Amino acid sequence: LENLQPEIKGLAERLRYEVSVRGKQLGWSEKVARFQFKKNLRRIVTELYIRDNCHPFKATLLVWVQIPMWVCVSLALRNCSVGAAGSEVQEQFSSGGALWFTDLTAPDSTWILPVSLGLVNLLIVEV
Repeated sequence: LENLQPEIKGLAERLRYEVSVRGKQLGWSEKVARFQFKKNLRRIVTELYIRDNCHPFKATLLVWVQIPMWVCVSLALRNCSVGAAGSEVQEQFSSGGALWFTDLTAPDSTWILPVSLGLVNLLIVEV
């Protein structure tokens, strides 16, 4: 989308000139000329999005999938860690860890996992 902005700006300037000339020829009012400009600019921008396959909705599509997934996973982990799923699950979490985190129900006192998770997410966003 950002790469299309200079092209859209150039096409908008050209369209503004053409609508101005055409409006003077046909005696359009300022309101009609503005309407024609906006209508044609919207059509041109849509054609550019189709040409380059970069509709703005595609950029937000991943967020609309990730948010419900994050909520569901967070609720599931919370239910498992507080014992809502059953006491046997809580017992497995309290004795099923590895390396320095042997109790999965206790907070990470070294902050290794939260910091590494945050850095990995930041890396994914930046890449």
